[in-house]
Amino acid sequence: MINRSINNDDKYRVAAPRYTSYPTVPFWNLEEFNKNKWLNNLIDTSDKGKEGLSLYVHLPYCESLCTYCGCNTRITKNHGVEIPYINAVLKEWEIYRAHLGFKPQIKEIHLGGGTPTFFSPQNLELLINGLIGSSSLHKDAAFSIEGHPNNTTEEHLILLYELGFRRLSLGIQDFDKKVQVIINRIQTYKSVELITKKAREIGYQSINYDLIYGLPLQTVNGLSKTIESVLKLKPDRIAFYSYAHVPWIKPGQRKYTENELPSAEMKKNLYEMGRRLLTAGEYLEIGMDHFVLKTDSLYYAELNGKLHRNFMGYTEQFSRVLIGLGVSSISDCWTAFAQNVKNVEEYIRIVGAGELPITKGHILNDKDLVIRKHILNLMCKGYTSWKNPEEMNENVTQSIERVKWLAQDGLVLLSEHDVRVTEYGKRFLRNICMAFDARLWENVPNEQLFSVAD
Repeated sequence: MINRSINNDDKYRVAAPRYTSYPTVPFWNLEEFNKNKWLNNLIDTSDKGKEGLSLYVHLPYCESLCTYCGCNTRITKNHGVEIPYINAVLKEWEIYRAHLGFKPQIKEIHLGGGTPTFFSPQNLELLINGLIGSSSLHKDAAFSIEGHPNNTTEEHLILLYELGFRRLSLGIQDFDKKVQVIINRIQTYKSVELITKKAREIGYQSINYDLIYGLPLQTVNGLSKTIESVLKLKPDRIAFYSYAHVPWIKPGQRKYTENELPSAEMKKNLYEMGRRLLTAGEYLEIGMDHFVLKTDSLYYAELNGKLHRNFMGYTEQFSRVLIGLGVSSISDCWTAFAQNVKNVEEYIRIVGAGELPITKGHILNDKDLVIRKHILNLMCKGYTSWKNPEEMNENVTQSIERVKWLAQDGLVLLSEHDVRVTEYGKRFLRNICMAFDARLWENVPNEQLFSVAD
């Protein structure tokens, strides 16, 4: 795992998952999965809805292709696609409700994409009312939406606020014009400033900006100016992501070559510079890739040990059941995962026939559940322990042996019963979790499956 003769920053530059799930999707056991098993596990975990469940809705449409993007998208300027797609999503939710057999209690709704604000305010209202109309809302229910600065209107913000949305996430990536042109993602500082100001005036409680380091033509000077501009606007949260270069999966990334990407050394410098500026700007680093102000609810969640991570990323809304609606969405009922088909037409056809559009999934065994707990602890709390017998198995024992090498490099502090991520180790969190990833070590891939950890 570690070549101790070279610099840490080089030897940990390996393909690594982001661990929004365990097992990660490439290592799901597809042969033992079927829809009936998934539904049985979902019903067992739901416990008549007492805990509440989360809903993720994937809205895949965009008017133009951002070439860096790794999401499942459909590019079109035809807004006639909105209603048929919304009808399919609501039909899928109806099918799930019928299988659950009780009135669901919604704890969280997140609209992601694609570009959710591709949809008109009126059609988003139709969607949300359809989701919650036959359900009840948890007393701590939280709604959030991802938006493009160029098409998120004041009407969007007002109507969504009236529906209960209090969180807005804007994709910024970089304000450097050269970078914006090559990744085909152009928005001005003024447009971001305007939408941020309007959202705050309306009453949104948390605004997130997505920034990416490692993009083509990106420089330390250019990204530092972007971050300095962002600090003036003071969003409540900043997600500072590493660019994932996977052109074998996303052909749009072939618009540029590896020669136009920052070198490994440059990418490390971009990250370190960004991290330094953000922490100097009063942002606190939590989990992986995320920086928040002390006034944000995500900060309090980490402070109180309630930070959670799922396919939507970090959240303070813990629920064991996440139902993903829409094309390519992934659902999680704690003991099983299920993913929808990725093609829009196929999705609409299957749902229209009254069936769940699931194409693959994974049923977690007892060993998976133990490892999942440890990886989730590391991702959310920065430590994990194995004092109780149920927290141990042979996979954990093997993981501890791998962790010993990480401890020698100062990434973790290892004791008899626990492991804690050091301040230096935070930048290698994906690598630390890899030490516990039993399915990865049992099936070392012959080809690259993940983006490089930085």
